Amino acid sequence: MGIKLVAIDIDGTLINDQREITAKTVTAIKKASAAGVKIVLCTGRPMTGVKAYLDQLELNDSDDEFVISFNGALAQSTSENVLVNYTMSFDDYADWQTYCLKEGVKSQIETRDYIYTINRDLSPYTVYESDLVSMPIRYRTFEELAKMQDQYVIAKAMMVDTKENIDKAWQDLPSSMSDLFSIVRSEDFYLEFMNKQASKGNALQLLSKELGIKREEVMALGNAQNDDSMIEFAGLGVAMGNSIPGTLKIADVTTTDNNHDGVGNAIEKYVLN
Repeated sequence: MGIKLVAIDIDGTLINDQREITAKTVTAIKKASAAGVKIVLCTGRPMTGVKAYLDQLELNDSDDEFVISFNGALAQSTSENVLVNYTMSFDDYADWQTYCLKEGVKSQIETRDYIYTINRDLSPYTVYESDLVSMPIRYRTFEELAKMQDQYVIAKAMMVDTKENIDKAWQDLPSSMSDLFSIVRSEDFYLEFMNKQASKGNALQLLSKELGIKREEVMALGNAQNDDSMIEFAGLGVAMGNSIPGTLKIADVTTTDNNHDGVGNAIEKYVLN
């Protein structure tokens, strides 16, 4: 049975190290889309960090094309009709923020419009994320965030610090908190916390069901731990050549890396043939 839906992570997968989609990959995706295959970008980014790639692939502003963002906390059509929206309550955020302060690890939250941080001295990783996903940063004290909590919806919270600091904070995380959230490590310097129901795999499963597409008709491509749930769900899970060891282990097959047309090669081999 042929592949009818291709789920593609963005960073380290769809785009190369220059944040560009290679020409071969663009061509392969457009050929698959023209043949009726659903192309679904599945990312930890907010929509602000996805739009340019949707435009380039001619998938934007459509009721029949879909995107999964915030690591599965939000699934919607590219015309912004929401199918899945798993958010974080302010009370849960408050408990998490207290733990971050206790551990001395820098943090931020992301809504659909802004990155908010209580760190007056911005983490360089917050600045990097802002540039990466084209989302402005707002510094607010915790007290200010509490007073204005009815003005925003938290999609995810992130520890943004050195690998060593995040390693320790994750290792020391009490079970009461780890049981409360879906937690993924998207980079050495990012540990992301979301609603317990949020994952790329869960969102992809719900979207596939909505579209009447069977699991064995889904191919998913990724390179990091936050991609593992969708790679495990898909009938064909594909790890990029630049994937972390854990992702390589769970994938069904491996393609070339993100700098050498990995997505384009996989689509040509498993979808267009």
